[in-house]
Amino acid sequence: MLVLRRWIQIIASVLSNAYWLFPFTRGMYQGNLKAVCVPGLNCYSCPAATGACPLGALQNFMAGVRPSLRAGHQHLGLYVVGMLGLIGSLVGRMPCAWVCPFGFLQELIHKIPSRKFEIPTPLTYMKYVFLGLFIFILPLLVVDGFGYGTTWFCKFVCPAGTLEAGIPMILLKPELRDLIGLLFYNKLTILAVFFAWMVLSRRPFCRVVCPLGAIYSLFNKYSVFRMTHDPDKCTHCQTCYFDCPMGVKFYEDPNHYDCIRCLKCLQESCRFGAISYEFAGVPTPKPVKKGARSISHTG
Repeated sequence: MLVLRRWIQIIASVLSNAYWLFPFTRGMYQGNLKAVCVPGLNCYSCPAATGACPLGALQNFMAGVRPSLRAGHQHLGLYVVGMLGLIGSLVGRMPCAWVCPFGFLQELIHKIPSRKFEIPTPLTYMKYVFLGLFIFILPLLVVDGFGYGTTWFCKFVCPAGTLEAGIPMILLKPELRDLIGLLFYNKLTILAVFFAWMVLSRRPFCRVVCPLGAIYSLFNKYSVFRMTHDPDKCTHCQTCYFDCPMGVKFYEDPNHYDCIRCLKCLQESCRFGAISYEFAGVPTPKPVKKGARSISHTG
């Protein structure tokens, strides 16, 4: 299952960034596919990006609400909201584990040998603050003289945007280097901090900041696909917790808001058959894998 997920992550990352003519055009792809949002976090302004980022689309909608209403256009952004709602209601936060390029990057960087640290639980609620403040409130309320807001999260926070768009565009277009200022250096600092944090902790951006993950997480307990736990078979060995890329204690809450449904706990961690999943309430029990590895953890 790990091999399959890795291949899907690779394919999804490539498909989300499949415009390989950018070294010759020195610009980003602006074809019809850019009107379609990808399910994971992938910057619209990345020169190789073939789709739009749902977070950027939500911010643009919120930033233009006032002028649209003033002009009598009541566009509710139903496409983006509907897409996120459909994905979330079907599989919850599963896209974070299977198709998000930035989530994939965090898992790879975390493999760098170092001492590892757990993220304090209160910090994991901060992503809802970023969702409410940077995606909805600030773009709607802080506007210019014409009533337009700005994409606050993309402009001031998102490290994926810095990595995928900011740095490549400066390399592709030397004339942009004269425009580099404090804002760009601040975003470089944010990116550097997250790179270091990715080495030390499991998926810190996903767990602490990502508004897209926050949206999907709201569906985890109610989605069609849900994880299930059999307390009679569980020995609380905590192998699932130590193996989890999100630091979720499955035996405490099988559909925790941070569970990304990577299925690592099901396929690799639990040797007692205590973990399974269901579709629309129809269980698909996992048989006990005899002879599976047993890991003892201390500390």
